Amino acid sequence: MSKNHKLLVKNAKQVVLICSNGEKYLTKHGMNNLSVIENASLVIGRDGLIKAVGPAETIQARFSESSFDKVIDAAGMCVLPGLVDAHTHPVWAGDRVHEFAMKLAGATYMEVHRAGGGIHYTVEHTRAAAALDLLTSLKSRLQRMQRAGTTLVECKSGYGLELQTELKMLEVIEEARKDILQVQLPRLKELMSAGRLQVNNIDVFCEQGVFDLESSRAILQAGKEMGLNINFHGDELHPMNSAEMGAELGALAISHLEEVTDEGIVAMAKAKTAAVLLPTTAYILRLPQPRARDMLDAGVIVALGSDFNPNAYCCSMPVVMHLACVNMRMSMTEALAAATINAAFALGRSDTHGSLEVNKHGDLLILNHLIYQLGGHQETIRYVIIKGNIVYDNDKTLDL
Repeated sequence: MSKNHKLLVKNAKQVVLICSNGEKYLTKHGMNNLSVIENASLVIGRDGLIKAVGPAETIQARFSESSFDKVIDAAGMCVLPGLVDAHTHPVWAGDRVHEFAMKLAGATYMEVHRAGGGIHYTVEHTRAAAALDLLTSLKSRLQRMQRAGTTLVECKSGYGLELQTELKMLEVIEEARKDILQVQLPRLKELMSAGRLQVNNIDVFCEQGVFDLESSRAILQAGKEMGLNINFHGDELHPMNSAEMGAELGALAISHLEEVTDEGIVAMAKAKTAAVLLPTTAYILRLPQPRARDMLDAGVIVALGSDFNPNAYCCSMPVVMHLACVNMRMSMTEALAAATINAAFALGRSDTHGSLEVNKHGDLLILNHLIYQLGGHQETIRYVIIKGNIVYDNDKTLDL
């Protein structure tokens, strides 16, 4: 065994592993009984993977002859897995600040959409933006997420990223469905096969006036046949039976679900399809809160995401977790599990992310506290670490 390692985090008051037996996800009971070690230390190897985690005395004795590139004394602080944001749309141009006033005045999401705003507005500006400008803004947004503790994030496309020959706003839904099935997905498969593009999930906005249930089914099925995981928007504004359809197709995850039916909840629990709940969206759009408690009681795998986009501008998973507790009545441990191991599961990454277990990625936070404070997390997070590398070091952390 190598005696030279990348990082030692020692003497933490508490290390929250989340789980310790290789669980891929947690449901209600497990989410309220997280694996925790008091007075603990953790070692990350040069490959960026966790080599050991346990009581401080045990780690000290086992690695007494080892050297470390960096040693962090976490006395008095807590160590958590890096947060996982299971739903974002971070690549776009043209903010929609002007729409906020419309929504405050009572305009609904679909009223803004029909008036030429919403997604239409973002697509127009994204298509006109230079690739370098999009890249610059994406990097800035990801850095903001990172400073708030997010170490793994799902990034969706969809704001005008069609093939160059198809870069026009499609005027009717049927034309959009035909384009996706016959043009985009086959070309996407070619690029993936050539190693020029890595795509994990197929998504569609299953909603009245956007993609109806059968159009959504056709798109998702086509993506599944390409080897993509089904991870889509469903039952947000109207009860579309998206959850039932997604469970039937073996979806890895479905997002939103503000209008999910009782039957949909049962179907998702049976199919082990994760529910990615987005409390910021329900808050900003004044939608009914996702039925987190009903889903948890039914045994659904509940995950959290920020839904970062120009319509729901939130980069902070700690804020998402706070809202999940206050508005969706989740416990703090449920919210933490939903933003770590379960969010990783919703992205097909819970074998490498979402908990502090040996051979997983050395992604972690060192902090004072996380959920009960609303905002201002730059004051409580001391370090953000990804694969053993310190990517954020806040020497102004306050012990609040």
